Amino acid sequence: MPVNYITDEIKALIGAHNGPVLAFHPVEASEVRRFHHAIMDPSPRYWDEAWAKSSRYGGVVAPPAFPPFAFRRKPDETDPLDRMADPDFDGLPRNYRGLPPVNVPLPRLLNGGYEYDFFRYARIGERIYRSSTYLDIYQRDGQSGPMVFVIAADAYATDGDVPLVAVTTTTILR
Repeated sequence: MPVNYITDEIKALIGAHNGPVLAFHPVEASEVRRFHHAIMDPSPRYWDEAWAKSSRYGGVVAPPAFPPFAFRRKPDETDPLDRMADPDFDGLPRNYRGLPPVNVPLPRLLNGGYEYDFFRYARIGERIYRSSTYLDIYQRDGQSGPMVFVIAADAYATDGDVPLVAVTTTTILR
């Protein structure tokens, strides 16, 4: 008989919420430049100040998928790789964006996909906030055994709660 990993403790995590959490740095031109190079989008709205000022954007903006990447490690935060010396650390984080960890003893973590809803470009100098929520946690049995699906939503906004992007993420533990 298969093991049911969706205990009452795990079910209680559904609806857990964290945020809003402020990104450590505002949107910076150098970070936008690196990001637009990484995604290989040469649009002048990301780098050409003169062009962007005369456009409908009114200035340089960040690519639409930038807000999640604005959340870098703070200077005083420990490096996650420091845990590599811990014999019980398997390299897989079980927490999600400051939400409580989903503690199920499954050794593999897979990306089950993302869904994005874009509302507005972030602008240079703006502050970005993130709010996260577990939408659902459920189990399915596959050919290789049980799989636990963790569905989480992140909402990114600026000061004044102006929405930028909403991301729904599926993580599969197996």
